[in-house]
Amino acid sequence: MPLIDTALTLLIIFMVAAPMLNRNAIKVTLPDGTAQEATQTKQELVVHVDKEGKIFFNEKQMTLDQLIAELQKEVGPNKQQTVFVCGDKSGLYGDVIKIVDQIKVVGGIDYVALAMQNPNKA
Repeated sequence: MPLIDTALTLLIIFMVAAPMLNRNAIKVTLPDGTAQEATQTKQELVVHVDKEGKIFFNEKQMTLDQLIAELQKEVGPNKQQTVFVCGDKSGLYGDVIKIVDQIKVVGGIDYVALAMQNPNKA
C-alpha cells in the first residue's frame, strides 16, 4: 500500500509540474510594464513573436496567414475572446503591430492585449 501512495504522489507532482515546463519553450523577452490586464477569458489564446519576427501559436511556428486561419478556427463565430500577443522587446515594433492589426479583424476576438513583464516580479 505505501508503494501505491508514493506512485500516486509522484504522478500528482508530475501532473502539476508538466505544464510549467513548456512555459519557456519559445524564448521571448517581454518588455517591462506595470499595468495589469483583467484575465477573465474562457481560453487563453497567446501569440508569441520572437526577435526575428517569427510567429508562434500553440507551440507551432506559422506565417501570419496561417495564424489568422488558426485563430478563426479556435475562436469560432460567436465567442468573444482575448488574444495576448507576447512580442520580444528586441524585435521590431512594426512586426508586432502588423500582427495585432491582422488579429483585430478576426471575427469573435473582442480584445487584443500586448503582454509585458512586471519589473518587480522579474
